[in-house]
Amino acid sequence: MTSEQRRRRARIAAHASWANTTDRTARTSSGTKAFLGRFERQVDPDGALPEDVRTAMAKHARTAYMLQLAERSAAARRRRAKS
Repeated sequence: MTSEQRRRRARIAAHASWANTTDRTARTSSGTKAFLGRFERQVDPDGALPEDVRTAMAKHARTAYMLQLAERSAAARRRRAKS
């Protein structure tokens, strides 16, 4: 099987799986929790802050991370446009 065929089969399987998922939030909740936990550990590695403060700081850390990704993406698009 070629890599293109494997890729196509994987896409079909992924779409079929999501088509049979009624509660998308429940399916992705563990991954979302782990992703947010990353930022909580980043801003408060010792767990010393009150939860509400840690959560607020983690949200800002997550936003900063997403903005950095967006900036990198835009720079890559600019480089490709010049080529």
